[in-house]
Amino acid sequence: MGMTMTQKILAAHAGLETVTAGQLIEADLDLVLGNDVTSPVAIGEMKKMNVEGVFDKDKIAIVLDHFTPNKDIKSAELCKCAKDFAYANSITNFYETGEVGIEHALLPEKGLVVAGDVVIGADSHTCTYGALGAFSTGVGSTDMAAGMATGKAWFKVPSAIKFHLTGKPGKWISGKDVILHIIGLIGVDGALYKSMEFTGDGIQYLSMDDRFAMTNMAIEAGGKNGIFPVDDLAVEYMKEHSKKEYKIYEADEDAEYEAEYTIDLSQLKPTVAFPHLPENTRTIDEDFDISIDQVVIGSCTNGRISDLRAAAEVMKGRKVAKGVRAIIIPATQAVYLQAMEEGLLATFIKAGAAVSTPTCGPCLGGHMGILAKGERAVATTNRNFVGRMGDPESEVYLASPAVAAASAVTGKISGPEELGL
Repeated sequence: MGMTMTQKILAAHAGLETVTAGQLIEADLDLVLGNDVTSPVAIGEMKKMNVEGVFDKDKIAIVLDHFTPNKDIKSAELCKCAKDFAYANSITNFYETGEVGIEHALLPEKGLVVAGDVVIGADSHTCTYGALGAFSTGVGSTDMAAGMATGKAWFKVPSAIKFHLTGKPGKWISGKDVILHIIGLIGVDGALYKSMEFTGDGIQYLSMDDRFAMTNMAIEAGGKNGIFPVDDLAVEYMKEHSKKEYKIYEADEDAEYEAEYTIDLSQLKPTVAFPHLPENTRTIDEDFDISIDQVVIGSCTNGRISDLRAAAEVMKGRKVAKGVRAIIIPATQAVYLQAMEEGLLATFIKAGAAVSTPTCGPCLGGHMGILAKGERAVATTNRNFVGRMGDPESEVYLASPAVAAASAVTGKISGPEELGL
């Protein structure tokens, strides 16, 4: 029996000819990632191990993005712990306020991940890098500690589900709509500890930003990882951003999949995930009238330049509805600068939105947009669990940047079509 893309990457990094689903392996790591929340825990675990130094200062990334710029004394202490560790160990890829970005947007942009890599991160959305044809997955802080110390990690080889994408999506259909549709289809545990492998001619119509959004949310379907084949667009992205050598793996024709789904992108409609699970999806044309208090456009899912362009196209010449807070968070400093140079930030500010420095902020109920009891938000983030963005009795609706921007203008959950776009 042949192997999937993910299985081939893991086999190569374990020094094995073949691997099978369920097999336990020890694999070499190309990158270990931590942030301001998880790195201090991992650093504490390394101290318990009595480990001197890290396995490779160039293969560790520490990104201070969750509660930064520091929102309180505790967050400042966590950042200081991570910073002291990074400097003591001469960590090459250490990023803090002023040069930081939201980690899962920053690492590909900095060229730290390429096709064929094995990456672990002490953050569940580390699965983002599968858009580049890498195997990347979230782990706990203890596994991060072991990875920083040894450069290795244990894995159970995942089985796989194939998603065959066909057709060309409509103007306002983004990768966020595609992955919300998929999660609505299979459920939040539909891909539990499985590799979500995307194939098909429809991929050619998905930008790299679309693909990053889709693999980012593989974990919201329970997936171990999400992964795309490496096409010309992915190669172009890697050549632009990275000096690392990449290696392309392709699934065997006789690779085994536990399930296969075909999705016609041309038939998809703008999709919203209602509280309190990403699987609770409805399309924008369904009959509902839900007023909102806040809109957040940003996060590791949808804070990239194409996301901001889509939001600005909707908001240009319009005003944020009275009583609605609209918060725009570029995912990285480079995105922030480009959005400024393109005039997107001016569009947002003229519309009455607030623009923030890069931060995870409100996505996890950290800061920069906490919800009060009874408030509702439309967000381009990835989770809408109870209390995710503030009070347990608040509500989060997940949507694309275009839907979020339209909702900010109308004051209720809306699609761009409702504005005549």
